[in-house]
Order: sequence, then C-alpha cells, then structure tokens
Amino acid sequence: MAVYFDLTDMHLMVNVAAAQSMTKGAEQSFLSLPAASNRVKNLESRLGTALLYRNSQGVTLTPSGEAFVRHARIVLRQLEHLRGDIQEYASGIKGRVRVYANTTAMNEFMPDILARYLAEHRDVNVELRERLSHQVVKAVADGAADIGITAKADGGENVEFLPYRNDRLVLVTHADHPLAGRESVDFAETLAYDYVSLSETSAIHAFLLQAADDLGRMLRFRVEVGNFEAVCRMIAANVGIGVIPASAARRYVRDLPLRRVALNDAWALRRLHICVKQFDRLPIFAKELVSVLLKDEAEGVTHD
Repeated sequence: MAVYFDLTDMHLMVNVAAAQSMTKGAEQSFLSLPAASNRVKNLESRLGTALLYRNSQGVTLTPSGEAFVRHARIVLRQLEHLRGDIQEYASGIKGRVRVYANTTAMNEFMPDILARYLAEHRDVNVELRERLSHQVVKAVADGAADIGITAKADGGENVEFLPYRNDRLVLVTHADHPLAGRESVDFAETLAYDYVSLSETSAIHAFLLQAADDLGRMLRFRVEVGNFEAVCRMIAANVGIGVIPASAARRYVRDLPLRRVALNDAWALRRLHICVKQFDRLPIFAKELVSVLLKDEAEGVTHD
C-alpha cells in the first residue's frame, strides 16, 4: 500500500499530541478546526488505523498514533537539521537547537553557557526546557530534543552519552535548626521536618518526591517557590529546610543565616551527562553548543 505523507499532517499530529487537544493543535498548526479534523480523518483512512482516541475531555494518542508522532518528530527534526546545514552557506537564521536539561543545569550553568554561545551564534535560537532525567533521554531518543543534560546515562535507542560534570545535592537549614550542626545526614532523617521546595513543575521537586517515596515516606512541603534564591530566603526565615545543588547553597550561605549539610545518600552525588542522538548527524551549530558545554567543564568550573 502506497501512502504519501504530508508535512502539514505531521506538524498537525505532533501539535495535537503535545496539546492533547484537536482545537489547540489546529491553532498551533494555523489550521481551522474543521480542516484539522478532516486532515486527521483522511490520514487515518489512508493508514487504515485510528491515530486518536476522542472524548469530551480532548484527544489522546492510540498506539498507532504514538508510533506516527514519534516518527513524525524524527522526520521534522531531520528537515530542521537539513535546513540548518544548508543555511550554513547563506546569511540569515541558521536554525534552532532544542535543549532539555535537569533543574541544576537549568539554573546553575546553562544561563552563562548560553549567553556565551548565543553571543557567538547570533543566527541561532535555543529552546531550553526543564525535564526529569528519564524524560530528557526519551526526548532525545524521540527527536523532540537535540541535546540533553541528564543524570541518567542509559536508555534510548541510538543515544550517545558524553560525561559532563558533577551535580551534588545538599541539605540547607537555618543556622539554628536541629540539623544545622551536623556534618552529614541521611535524607530519611530530614523527612521529619517541613520542607521548602521549588515548584511542582521543577525536575528537582519530582526527584525529591520519588526519593521519599522510595523510603515509604512523604515530604511535607510548607512552601513552594520559583528559584534557588527564594528557597534559601524562605529557609533563612525559618520556614523549613530544603535540598538544592551545592553550588547554589554556597552562594547564599555566605550572606544568610544558613548552614549546608552533606547528604549521605548515594543519589546526592550525580554525574551529569550530555546526551545526543547520533552526534555526527547533528547540524554544525548544535555540535558547536556541545563543544561549548564540554569546554566549560574542561576549564574546571565545578558544581559539587
């Protein structure tokens, strides 16, 4: 059976899958809702299988739909790479690099790295998103991201992992807190106290919830805030304790009534990796961003 795939259909299905809504997917694809619905129905008819489950709450992908969207993302990203490589020889925007990273990378070193990279690549745009480590690897494997920064160094078909830098998580307490005088502590012991955390949309929030769940315990979040500075200021106000990267803690302990306590748990020290899918196939501007990341590590900038 000969089936011809339309790029507009691919964009539409990717947008519908991301929004879990035909209406929003159509809007993001610059199509009317009737036109989008007809395109999906015609595509399903040509393929001989349903791509979407439809209900009053929206739409979700069928197994066939998941396979279609996975391959559509790969095709669309390859076309983006083709455009970028060709435009290396012309003026104007070369392309866009999609980077998925964990919380530490997002907050601690990506701002400075991207500032340097973008200053040297004024014709490239970067899309940076925060995700959990396993989500980062999956995004790279599925073609949703070009570059990932993750504490998980396995999984994903044809995904390559490059050793990057250390990421150490530490406990931060008020200077008068019962745990403040300790050199180190087990995470389990900290669960007896109230926590200040990043918002539930952050990767580190979900990571700590999972660590507590693995112990059969619960975290008591008194306050959820938007960044590491706000976490530390809340802790300085005696609202609770928190777990953040050592590099962030080091900055705020100097000026606030805080103490930094090492965590004994093995997961507190993580080795970050850069992950890409088939490095040789990345467009030149994406390879150059990887080079900037590795150069930053080689220059001895530590975050442990």
